[in-house]
Amino acid sequence: MTPTLISPTHCHLGEGPLWHPGRGQLFWFDILGKRLLTIEDGRQMHWELGEHGSAAGWIDDDTLLIATETGLDRFDIATGARTRLTDLEADDPLTRSNDGRADPWSGFWIGTMAKDKTAGAGAIYRYYRGELRRLHPGITIPNSICFAPDRPLAYFADTPTRRVMRQPLDPETGWPVAAPEVFLDLRTEGLNPDGAVTDAEGCLWSAQWGASRVARYSPAGAYLSAIGLPTLQVSCPAFGGADLKTLFATTASEDHEDAHSGQTFAVPVDATGLPEPRVIP
Repeated sequence: MTPTLISPTHCHLGEGPLWHPGRGQLFWFDILGKRLLTIEDGRQMHWELGEHGSAAGWIDDDTLLIATETGLDRFDIATGARTRLTDLEADDPLTRSNDGRADPWSGFWIGTMAKDKTAGAGAIYRYYRGELRRLHPGITIPNSICFAPDRPLAYFADTPTRRVMRQPLDPETGWPVAAPEVFLDLRTEGLNPDGAVTDAEGCLWSAQWGASRVARYSPAGAYLSAIGLPTLQVSCPAFGGADLKTLFATTASEDHEDAHSGQTFAVPVDATGLPEPRVIP
């Protein structure tokens, strides 16, 4: 399981990889570079967003939902045109979006944080059928948003706490029905949970900021294995490829620069991912 470099671009803060299942195409962000990037027909392209963008879902084969520092937008892939779906802390110039992912009910979870990382200035929200609802206030750096494939469960983390939480959801609507509980406590190991994704077996793959790796945990929270990356700040994983057996990983040069910092990688793995659910605006 040797990583392959798929993008030599040194993103300041690479994040939010999304494999579009209909297009067979990878998209990702450089949050601090204010760009959305992709590879199409073997050629890397990008769009200048003019503001911080961080996460995406797919609406149809021609359209993405993208999260920026001020809102959730429809994004036309062919033209780059954006249409606002809902504001997201648009009245607060000190915050931006961070980690996010579509849920199995065709909703979209998204976290916000202070641009200067002020403690407790962010939150985690869910957008569902036109409604944006704040789920968790007082978040510092929201991350690890992903969902169990076989049970109505969401995962998320506030990275400085070094814990990944697990939250029961309503099986019909996907809204939380109980308080979150600790799924992974990484404080003893000094690990910082960043972005995460689940595979078809329900295992959670956690990018661990500052540890040069993506680690795999069982549905019960047991450590199983890890994939090493050739740079320190690994930010977010996503499954993709025709058979969903490729793990893509974004990285960052924020706080650390080396030969591979901020570049994007692909690793063949002995696990199968799940196609990202469609977002219904």
